[in-house]
Amino acid sequence: MEDKKSYINRLSRLEGQIRGISRMIEEDRECTDVVTQLSAVKAGIDKVITLMVTENLMHCVAEEKAEDQKDRVEAALKLIFKSR
Repeated sequence: MEDKKSYINRLSRLEGQIRGISRMIEEDRECTDVVTQLSAVKAGIDKVITLMVTENLMHCVAEEKAEDQKDRVEAALKLIFKSR
């Protein structure tokens, strides 16, 4: 991974958001507010997955032999669809 700091920053924000959601639940906040925040966390995690897989694919295409690229691309696509 080339930009570890960017991934760590994104994950740290998500971690803070999850702590905030826990507080919301403890404070008996409205269900719609909690679900909105949970959806935001889910979207954030999806974004990290997409960025990581994209970076992996770019590296694969640039660095590997053609026969290995197909397998790596298929594996990356499986990761994307598994995460959905």
